Amino acid sequence: MYFMSTQKSSITKEAFIDLLNEDLAREYQAVIAYVNYSQVLKGAQYMNIAAELAKHAEEELSHALKLSFWIDYLGGMPCVKPKAVKTSEKAEDMLRFDLENESETIRNYRRRVKQAEELSHYAIGEDLREILRDEADHLNALATALGEDTPDPGVADE
Repeated sequence: MYFMSTQKSSITKEAFIDLLNEDLAREYQAVIAYVNYSQVLKGAQYMNIAAELAKHAEEELSHALKLSFWIDYLGGMPCVKPKAVKTSEKAEDMLRFDLENESETIRNYRRRVKQAEELSHYAIGEDLREILRDEADHLNALATALGEDTPDPGVADE
C-alpha cells in the first residue's frame, strides 16, 4: 500500500534559496582563500599542500557554479559577494583558517541535503552530496597537513 506524506516542510523554497546563497558566498570565500594560500605558503614542508590547495580552488569554483545553477533554477538570484577571507603571515594559521571553514561548510551542506530532500529537490541533494565528498577530502587534507586527525564537523543547527 502506498501512502502519500502529508507532512509539511519546515523550510520554504525562499529560505532554502537564501541558505544556498550563504553556501555560495562561502564557496567564493574558499576559492579566494585557496588561490591566495596556495601561492603564499612558504617552506619545504608546505610545498605539497600548496599544490593541493590550488586544486581545491578549482573544485570550489565548480561548487560555486553548481550552487549558482540551482539558485537560478529555484528562481533566486545567485549572490556575488564572498564571505570574508582570513589571511596570516603564518602558514599554520592559514591552514587552520581553512580547516575551520571546511568544517563549517560541511556542517551546512549536511543540513542542506536534508532540506533539499524535505522540499523534494532530490537532484539538488545529489549535487550537494557530491560537493560534500569534495569538502570531506579537503578537510582530511588540511587536517593531515596540520598533523591532526580529521575532525567530525557535525551538522549545522536549524
